[in-house]
Amino acid sequence: MSRDTEHIFERLRSGVVPNRGLDTFAVGVEKPRAELHRQLKIAEDGEGAFKFLRGGYGCGKTFMSRLVVNDALARNFAASFVVVSDNDLHFYRFDDVYRKIMQELSTAYCDRAALGDILDRWIGRVEEGLIQAGADEDAPDFDQRVVTRLKDDLQSATRGKVPPDMVRVITAIFELKQEGKLAEAGALLSWLCGSENVAAAAKAHAQIRGEISSKDALNYLHGILEIIKAAGYRGLVVVIDEAETILRMRSDVRGKSLNGIRQILDASDAYRSLLWVFTGTPEFFDTNRGVAGLAPLHDRIKFQKTGDFVNLRQPQLELKPFDAERLRNVAIRLKEMFRSDRVQQKVSHDVIDALVRRVTEGYKGDVGVVPRQFLRQFVDMLDLVEQEPDYDPRTLEGLHAAELKPEERAMVEGKPLYEEEPEDAGGYELVEF
Repeated sequence: MSRDTEHIFERLRSGVVPNRGLDTFAVGVEKPRAELHRQLKIAEDGEGAFKFLRGGYGCGKTFMSRLVVNDALARNFAASFVVVSDNDLHFYRFDDVYRKIMQELSTAYCDRAALGDILDRWIGRVEEGLIQAGADEDAPDFDQRVVTRLKDDLQSATRGKVPPDMVRVITAIFELKQEGKLAEAGALLSWLCGSENVAAAAKAHAQIRGEISSKDALNYLHGILEIIKAAGYRGLVVVIDEAETILRMRSDVRGKSLNGIRQILDASDAYRSLLWVFTGTPEFFDTNRGVAGLAPLHDRIKFQKTGDFVNLRQPQLELKPFDAERLRNVAIRLKEMFRSDRVQQKVSHDVIDALVRRVTEGYKGDVGVVPRQFLRQFVDMLDLVEQEPDYDPRTLEGLHAAELKPEERAMVEGKPLYEEEPEDAGGYELVEF
């Protein structure tokens, strides 16, 4: 197997979405994928953009958002995939959001924490531009000319909104690297990525104190975006996955987090070539506990249908649940990728159909909530067929109906997962941070 194929099966064995190689078994997602490609083109053309992926549990929101990251990287974007957590990511704290984006920042050349590589590429392009303009790279003042150009370009690209501390840190990183002080430069790079654990001695090299604040974090992100483009990338894609996690938080935190999303959308036009992609359940979007409780946000992104027709270009992109045929086609694609003669001979289409029926037993024929469990058991079957000559997949031995998470079971039973806010609760107060 290729490295990507092995990665796919290893992740599916654990019941999680692979990080790469998704297009090899992306079945039945042509229309939403085309819309996300349209959004990438909007960002590529220099506009700020956002999209919300809407779907119940098992609809493939994480798969689709991982796929758009893969497609973005293939188009020479930088990208960051952030999962909302009620432990270390409160969305109204923009310093938390910024730190997570920096931790997960990736490019086609660097899988994670890519800012250091991006900075090096930007500085290299600045140096090359100066040399092509006639500067002598061996001249005593060459490094100072590089520093001046870095400052000027960043100020110009952000229209003067780049924080002064950011400029000082970037120039200090360059100067420390030129002096061979890589550890000190690395510490300042960590600070620039939002770390709160950088020693005062390292900060002293850039004449800074404290950490990046929530108030300044989005201006830092603006600066990072411009550096990404100056380094030769098309732009930046930021995925915020599992936004429905906000529903589990206290009412005041929920309200402030939704306000945070609203502020990001209101400012999106200023962040040229940045595409935000949020994923969430219908309950996140449609209840007073979620987006519907904050009128300015709900009015901006509300989901609309015209009879049975849905406009894919509206802010919310609806993902359809899996059906038996789509599960079957995904399984056939994975079987073909497995590269085992025994698997090809023993795992027939009839066997796949029988597995679909077994895994979805007891759920009223609703296969939309079980693709994760189905794929995990299907890969287990493929492994057993390859490893054990006497194993007969037609017996479905050891395979069982899917065990649903509480949220998946609530969806099958048609029950709300959270207690709805009263209609007369007045929603959330619109605040500025």
